[in-house]
Amino acid sequence: MSGHADPDATPGARSEARAARERALALLYEADAREVEILELLGRQDLPPSPLAAELIEGVATGGAAIDELLEEVAVDWSVARMAPVDRAILRLAAYELAHRPQTPTAVVLNEAVELANLYSTASSGRFVNGVLATIARRVRA
Repeated sequence: MSGHADPDATPGARSEARAARERALALLYEADAREVEILELLGRQDLPPSPLAAELIEGVATGGAAIDELLEEVAVDWSVARMAPVDRAILRLAAYELAHRPQTPTAVVLNEAVELANLYSTASSGRFVNGVLATIARRVRA
């Protein structure tokens, strides 16, 4: 669990947190698409990501197997491999955040993930992401 302050706590910080999530999403997607280790890709960045983006990426990298197992359990009839790559990256980020960043409100995590899905993925991705993450939130934040 991280002891960092909640970057979503103030309106100005919210845009910084959104930028961090977008950067983490972009790097996770790139690592997946290029089939390279995310921590290797992270280490090769000319411009290091923000502390929140780095935490999210490192959290997904180190907890990847457990996160994917959780996604497999709750995404009925969907294997992680079958998910759209952008959806998979969004779900991994948000699942990590739900499980390991209790200082970020559940509603913020879900809203940010749905907005990212609506912005970067398919027309039905927002609903899919919301359903999977709502189930995860009930499990890990009950």
